[in-house]
Parts: sequence; C-alpha cells; structure tokens
Amino acid sequence: MNSSLFTLLLIFAGLSAVHLIYLAVSRLQKDKDYTGIGFRIKTWWGMLFIFCLATLFNSVVSLLSLMVLCFFALKEYFSMIRTRKADRRLFLWAYLAIPLQFYWIYIEWYGMFIVFIPVYVFLLLPLPRLLNKGTLGFLRSVSSTQWGMMLMVFGLSHLAYFQFATPEYGAGLVLFLVVLTQLNDVVHYLASLYFGKHKVVPTANPNLTWEGFICGFAATTAVSYLIYPYLTPLTPLFGLLSGMLISLSGYFGSLTVSVLKRDLLIGDDDKFAALQKSYLSRVDSLAYTSPIFFHVIRYFFDFM
Repeated sequence: MNSSLFTLLLIFAGLSAVHLIYLAVSRLQKDKDYTGIGFRIKTWWGMLFIFCLATLFNSVVSLLSLMVLCFFALKEYFSMIRTRKADRRLFLWAYLAIPLQFYWIYIEWYGMFIVFIPVYVFLLLPLPRLLNKGTLGFLRSVSSTQWGMMLMVFGLSHLAYFQFATPEYGAGLVLFLVVLTQLNDVVHYLASLYFGKHKVVPTANPNLTWEGFICGFAATTAVSYLIYPYLTPLTPLFGLLSGMLISLSGYFGSLTVSVLKRDLLIGDDDKFAALQKSYLSRVDSLAYTSPIFFHVIRYFFDFM
C-alpha cells in the first residue's frame, strides 16, 4: 500500500505539473491549437480519481468504481451506434449484464467470470431483438452490441479481478498496468504530434504513427523495468517483458477502437470529433491491456 500511495502521489505531482505547463503554453502560444491536449489532461484527472478509489481502498470500493467506469464506457460506445426503437431492449440487457459480470468477480467465481460475456451473453443477447420481431439491421445492431460488451465490460472488468485474484499484490498490479498503459498513450500521442511522419491508419486515427509507436514502446518498456520492483512481485525478465506486452497490446487496442469508431460513425464527423473528448478514447487501450496482462500473469505466476 505504501508503494502504491507513493506512486499515486508522484502521478498527482506529475499531472499537476503537466496541467500548469499546458495552461502557460496555451496562453503564450495562442496561434496553436492545444485543445486536444487539454481534453486529455481533463480525462486523466478523472481516471486518476477512479483508480485512486480502485487502488487505495478495499476491494469492494475498487469493484464499484470500476463497474461505474465500465457503465460509462459502454454508454459512450452505444452513443456511436445508429439505433432503432427495437434496439432499446437490447441495450437494456447489455447494461444489466454489467452488475452480473462484477458479481462473479465479487464471489470469485472465475469460471463464470471468464465465460459469461463471451459465451452466455453472446448466445442470449439476440433474444430481445428477436422478440421484437425486427429483422432490419439485426446483424449490425447485435454484433456491434456484442463488440461493446467484449471491449468495455469484459476487457475492463479484468481490472477489478486483480484484487480478488491476489489481495496482496492486486492494487499494485492494477496501478502498474494503468500507469504503463497511459504512459504509452501519452508518449505515443506527443511523439506523433511533434515529429510523427508515417501514419498507420490515417483514415481512422491520424494521431497514430509509427514514430509514436516506437517512442511509446521504448518509454513504456524502460519505465516498466524501473517501477516493477515497487509495485509488483514480478521477476526482472517479466518486469521488462511486461512493458513490451502492455505497449503492444495498448497500441492494438487504440488502433482497433479507432477503426471501429470510424466505421460506426461514417458520415457523422461532428459526432466522431465529440467522442475524441470522451473517456472512451482514454480507456480503449485498457480494454486490451487489462485482459492480456491479467491472463499472462495468471498463467506464469502462482500468486494469481
């Protein structure tokens, strides 16, 4: 707990310094548009609050705070989908699955936790759409809803399971994962902003560049090796490999969600621009890094 608290205080100090620098630079250089960085800083403050609750308090508080995060992430995801009246019951069923998914975590029923959304929700979710006798747009609405459940609920819910799977190290592992995931995003964004030349998928996300990926990968790997002894019980080799794994999976998470958002919002550029300011754009990487890191650690280490 002491190392986690110290790390959170360092993050708070660093984020405060970044916020002050942003305010000063944005006033001195009014000819440049720094609104993108401003929105990111605001969402980082919100996420810091959520993960303070998830790290410093008991596992139940952690569970509830992350369940709220999943709810709002899924809500923002649904706001991208072109909906019909027949989809309302479908979305209601999806929301009701969130407390059930977190209940499996609370009672530590790992078997149900790991199959509930990929198997049972996948099979039962089309029922409300079928009961409405609607065929128009059936595949698109059901499949897009299932995608949202997998990313925003199943993926992010792994963050809550850390403290139940390993009460001794769970808080530190969550903080380790979140710090590295956000660091990777920040370095990638800044490197792409200042000297990124080769865009990965310019039609989906012009902020993702190969230069940003390389800088993010190097920085995340280096910081992972520096902080793993204070937050995790990992070995030196896994301390290094964890940074590489988190950087790669976070990069693919951002890329996948960017393409997904562009596909869902073709022809609605105003809505797409608005969603860049949302929390969904900040947790897209975590939707990938959380389950991947969780299952790799669970496979190789007995403490999980």
